[in-house]
Formats: sequence, C-alpha cells, structure tokens
Amino acid sequence: MNTPSRCPICESETLSDFLFRGKVPIHQNMLMRDQQSALNVPRGDLTLCVCQSCGFIFNRSFAPPSSMYGEEYENTQACSPSFAQYMNRLVEHIIVDREVRNSHVVEVGCGNGLFLRKLVAYDGSQNKGFGFDPSYRGELIDLDGRLSFANRYYDEQCADVPADVVVCRHVIEHVARPVDLLLTIRRALVRAERPRLFFETPCVEWILKNRVMWDFFYEHCSYFTAASLTTAFEMAGFQVDDVRTVFGDQYLWLEASLTNIRPSVSKNGEDIVGLAADFAKSEAESMGWWREKIRRLSAGGKVALWGAGAKGATFANMIDPERCWIDCIVDLNPAKQGHFLPGTGHPIVNYSDLCARGVETAIVMNPNYREENFKLLSQAGLSVHLIDQI
Repeated sequence: MNTPSRCPICESETLSDFLFRGKVPIHQNMLMRDQQSALNVPRGDLTLCVCQSCGFIFNRSFAPPSSMYGEEYENTQACSPSFAQYMNRLVEHIIVDREVRNSHVVEVGCGNGLFLRKLVAYDGSQNKGFGFDPSYRGELIDLDGRLSFANRYYDEQCADVPADVVVCRHVIEHVARPVDLLLTIRRALVRAERPRLFFETPCVEWILKNRVMWDFFYEHCSYFTAASLTTAFEMAGFQVDDVRTVFGDQYLWLEASLTNIRPSVSKNGEDIVGLAADFAKSEAESMGWWREKIRRLSAGGKVALWGAGAKGATFANMIDPERCWIDCIVDLNPAKQGHFLPGTGHPIVNYSDLCARGVETAIVMNPNYREENFKLLSQAGLSVHLIDQI
C-alpha cells in the first residue's frame, strides 16, 4: 500500500499523524447474520492524519476492498422518529427555501432512496430523481417513472445522467479522494441552467471538541471542518454559498454552485491541529474511564448500548471486544435486529427485548436521541436507566 505523502485536498506535504488504532473492523454497518461472521470481519489500520495547511483529516492507512458496500450494507437512520423529522426539515428547506422544483435531482449515495423519494414526491415539486448506491434494495423505477435508481457507485460514467441539482449526504466521508468525486459531479452539472449542490457530512470539530472517540472508524476515511470542506469544493471549481453546522452541531451542511472563476482557496488548519493533538492525548484516559464505568455498571445489572450504527460498533470494539460487560446492542432499525455487531458479535435487539434480557442500564450512543429513547421506554412501560455518553 502506498501511504499518501500529500493532503488529498490541498496537496500540502505538512501532514501530522495524531492517532493510530490497529486492526479495527473495516465494516461498521454490514449485516452480520451470525456471531462467527461478525467476529471474522475483515480488519484494517486507522492512522489519522491532519493537514496543517487546510485542516483536512484522513486515514493514511485506508485500503478498502474492491467491494466495500453492497446489499448487505445497512445504515438507515430514518427508523428514528426524530431523525425522520430532521430529514423532513431538510427536504422542505431544499424545495421551499431553495426553490428546487421542476428539477432533475441526482442523489449520490442514496442508500435506500428515502430522502430522494421525498424530494420527488413532495406535493407540487414536479421533480424527477435518479439515485446511485451499490447498497440500494428495491424497485429501480418508481413514481410513474419520475424516480430511478442504479445499484452502483457514482463515477464518470454516470455524469451523463441529467442533473440540475446534486444531493450527497454522508458519502464524501467514505471517499479517499474527495476532490475527484466533486470534479465528477461538476461534469454532470455543467449543462444545467442553475446548477446547485447540497452536501452533508460529519463535523470533525464536534468530534474533537467533545472527545467522541467512537466517531473515528474505518468506514469514514475523510473528516472535514467547515474550512477544509470549503477548500475541497473550491479546489473542484465550486462556489460555496453556505456552510454551517446542523443536527446539534454534529453535521456540516454545505450548499454550492458552479463558478468559472478560480477562487482563492481557503487554507486554515492551525486550530484543528491543536484540537487533534489534545484529542489523541485524551483517548487512553477516556477508554480507561469508560471501561471502568461499564465494569461497575455491569456488576449491578446487565448493560446495553443503544445504537448499532457506526458509533455503537466502534464503542463496543474499543471498550468490550470480548463481550465481557455489554449484554446487547439496541437498534430501532428492524433490518439490524437479529443480527450481530461487526467485530465483537454482540447481539442486536429491539428495545422491547431489554427487560426480558434483564438489562437495567442502556448507554445512549448519540445524545440527540436520548429524549426519544426515554419516551419509547416510558410508553412501553419499560424501566431501563439511560445514560448519555457526552
């Protein structure tokens, strides 16, 4: 494997490794049908590196298999009522506030197609949609032909699909060469009368400032600040019209348009270098604190994690890889229930199973869902103590 010596965004050589984790699972959201398969998941190294020039953070050791995502990949979050409401607000923002109507909308990395379907089915929008994702499962043509899907990655061969608007949510962090992806998207938009992009990705500043060690994992090889995300788009010939934090500051939301004027590329990585160094110094202490806390909790009753996505998978692999203290993982996604967590083999269950399993405490992997989870337990008459991680 050739280890990158230049920043994939700004091509600076001023790079600093700040965090290493060896032999971590390369999959966090793959459906594992039995415990042995979960334990035998392929592994790779995580060598996080920060660019001192633009602040981009990436996994210098990233070497994915040729087919990392397929129909066994499951990362649907809309089973959560609060996340579904958040998605609906984004859809309304795009269609109403940004007036995306009578448009050809392409979604790069559409997952199960739910978000794109909402953009097309929105009353009076008159939009048409085309979604690309190798993990998509479902009908390839829907909504009387206004909605189409392709079970494949988005690449240069897809640039001929007409696009007025491109939406890309939680994809660019999975891409080792983000500017290349943006250049491909740019070629798809050059024929549009009013081309626009809407992007969403995790905010690495939130991860570092809150010391959320379970938010660094193999599937995500690229991590952005608002400044480095802006730099990536400017390098690809886009004008960034808006970039801000959303979803409790956990995500970055960026809106961009095409420009024929080469902008002065923003480079401001000094602040993020210090945050990365502080994060690395604190990781061992944080791991020790959580292991001791869960050990004490489990001595008084069974403990579960709530959230079988990447956060839960990473936390379990770091804190309880041998399944000594955590009984199970809760997830609202029925497609995940009955499966096993990649890397550790913890069973994934519905919250309704907790009392039958004797679980007394559940650690909520994302604080944004604490109130929702508490309400679900209360409505079901279940007595389980919830703990936030942050």
